[in-house]
Amino acid sequence: MDLHGTHTGNNILKNADRLFAIEQELFDLSLEEKQRYDFSKEGSYFGYKAQGASVVDKKGNLDRNEFYNVSKDDIVGVSTPLPAPDVIHRERATLKSFIENAHSIVGIVLRILNQHPQLPSSTLTNLHRLRGVSGDQVRFIKAPPQPKDDKQTALGEHTDFGSVTILFNRVGGLQVLPPGQGAEWCYVRPLPGHAIINLGDAMVKFTNGLLRSNIHRVVSPPGAQTNSTRYSLVYFARPEDEVKLKRLDGSTCIPPLPEGVVEEDINSKDWIKRRALGNRVALHKEIDFDKFMGTEQQSRRLA
Repeated sequence: MDLHGTHTGNNILKNADRLFAIEQELFDLSLEEKQRYDFSKEGSYFGYKAQGASVVDKKGNLDRNEFYNVSKDDIVGVSTPLPAPDVIHRERATLKSFIENAHSIVGIVLRILNQHPQLPSSTLTNLHRLRGVSGDQVRFIKAPPQPKDDKQTALGEHTDFGSVTILFNRVGGLQVLPPGQGAEWCYVRPLPGHAIINLGDAMVKFTNGLLRSNIHRVVSPPGAQTNSTRYSLVYFARPEDEVKLKRLDGSTCIPPLPEGVVEEDINSKDWIKRRALGNRVALHKEIDFDKFMGTEQQSRRLA
């Protein structure tokens, strides 16, 4: 998505520039300091995730990046503030502006998606209110260069957990798997002034596969960028916590459920928690890789 030329687009680009500028400071904190903000053992996916904390594939390989997740609800004031490093506290105003502008872009995407299956007006936007309690977050990501003799997937193939993702990259490494039998992984080139828009699992669930969640992964950057540290900035929009991830009513375009199929009775909060924490090695004696996956298999079947 080209973000030039609109008030919201110009603002979010300015916000993104500022947040990219603080990422190195954030991740250069000592590991001991950063781990003070790892809340996973408290059942939260907000805060810090160290490199190697998650399993990325069925072989048991571990991830090769660091995350810091900032809660939208915390920043816009609909939840209790979480402990955070000084650099995050210092940039709360920037984060708030970034979130508000990102959420405006999400709203545009949702209104377009609402038209495609001919859902009643505002169906999707009413499930994603800015001040609705949800798992929306800003994610800072750092992926350091990988050893020349040991290059592996930094983040394994997956679909996003929620509804709409807005991703800012400045270094390559993101790959998508296009639809179709025999498809091969393709790099997505970062473009200045642009954001990558991705759909997530909720859209697959809401439309019974009419809309699809793209399968993607992160590998070592290609070519001359291979020795670059890869920083990314993401806004993840998810349905509000109590929204059930089920086929939506009110559309004749959304395929009906196959006879005898009963949808899982799970809300957005529990879906996101299962997906975000199900592969954390510190939380589970054994990782059942398939158990915490999202709609990847459904997306493959529909390809």
